[in-house]
Amino acid sequence: MKLKKIKNLNFFKESSLNNLLRIFLSSFLMISFFYVMPIFLNFAKNNFNKNEFTNNSKQILAYTLKNRSNNEDEDINENEVLFDIFNLNDLETDTVRLSASTIKQLFEDTDYNLNDVRKKKLVKPIALTLLPQEIKMIENVKKRKELFIQIVLPLIIQENNNIRLDRKTLFNIINKSINTVSEKKWLEKKFKQYGVSSKDLSVLKIRMDEIPTSLAIAQAAKETGWGTSRFAQEGNALFGQWTWSGEGLKPKDADKGEGHKVMKFNVLQASVRAYHRNLNTHSTYKDFRKTRAQFRDLNKPLDSMVLSKYLNNYAETGNQYVEVLQKIIMQNKLKDFDDAKLLPSSVDLESLI
Repeated sequence: MKLKKIKNLNFFKESSLNNLLRIFLSSFLMISFFYVMPIFLNFAKNNFNKNEFTNNSKQILAYTLKNRSNNEDEDINENEVLFDIFNLNDLETDTVRLSASTIKQLFEDTDYNLNDVRKKKLVKPIALTLLPQEIKMIENVKKRKELFIQIVLPLIIQENNNIRLDRKTLFNIINKSINTVSEKKWLEKKFKQYGVSSKDLSVLKIRMDEIPTSLAIAQAAKETGWGTSRFAQEGNALFGQWTWSGEGLKPKDADKGEGHKVMKFNVLQASVRAYHRNLNTHSTYKDFRKTRAQFRDLNKPLDSMVLSKYLNNYAETGNQYVEVLQKIIMQNKLKDFDDAKLLPSSVDLESLI
């Protein structure tokens, strides 16, 4: 009888020990699950979920989202990239050059002045086609700069608006399960305009984006001497872009029949569009676009002071060129214009991406 009690006691102890082990193991697995799961979810979110670039069908048109490449190096067909710019350039050939005094009066009559723009962040939609020849005769440097900014500011904002609307269209296409024939044609056109021969949507998304207004003004000011250069006066070349094949102005010190020309435009808006397209497609500015995309991913406004660092190859002076741009931005408080909107239409664009 005593032996039986001992056996029962040993059995009870062994059973209790097994139960404790099971409870401990279950608890350990449960705690591990809740500990590991958030880490896994966070990893999946960061690496697989692209909120701005996701399609429920996992397929967009004929292009899959998997195996996307971050490599932006592609062969650029200049005629396709600049096709819409050539068309814009051909729209107006008989343009009228207004005098500086007439332009000033126009701005006064429409209550367009930079002090109001800095306060209200609203710009009058006055799109001039040519720079006034007299701008180089304005001796007061401050007034000359203000006039130049007033002329180019609406043009730069307008081009950014165009790109912003295109981005909205792109994201609408991306986030639809089925796309229309017109949407497919639109996308094909944009692939050509932005030199995306691989038809990679991730590359198109990075390239199709705005240039900070303050940075564009600073570059236009630097490249034209605030609107006084020969290239700006004779060819509406606000950004000094080069061409080896297209129509352009030959630098005076260049060898005849050799080397580059500075691109020539019939209207100022064409020059602004060509500048945007240049920074958004040329391989030289790949890091500029990559950094801009990082700002977008963090939902932060584009910073011209940071992005200007990646334009050191825009001119032969390299980093010195960057320093000059940053100095122009700071001294003239150009960042005040980065969040300015173009009246009357662009107030409606505030909620767009």
